[in-house]
Amino acid sequence: MTKRQIVRNTPEEEAAIQRGIEADPDNPEWTAEEFAEAHPASERLPAEFLAERRRARGPQKAPTKQMVSIRLDQDVLDALRASGPGWQGRANAALRKALKLAS
Repeated sequence: MTKRQIVRNTPEEEAAIQRGIEADPDNPEWTAEEFAEAHPASERLPAEFLAERRRARGPQKAPTKQMVSIRLDQDVLDALRASGPGWQGRANAALRKALKLAS
């Protein structure tokens, strides 16, 4: 295993980044005072709003599927994702059918 090195910005690059931050009126850099006054959204937003937030899925009750990494052609991935939510399940079903596995 090789060690990765951190590549730091040159002073000129850092100066250009800072000029870009200063020139953006829609996204100014926070001051220490602003950070000190900041609060979590849960303390500021109405309870009704927070109740509607999407919750992450919990662990499977009976884990039957395995997380894997697979490389697919871009057009195949685009077509699967374009089919909308649940595309991974439909991809699984298509693979089962192609491999002639029981449902």
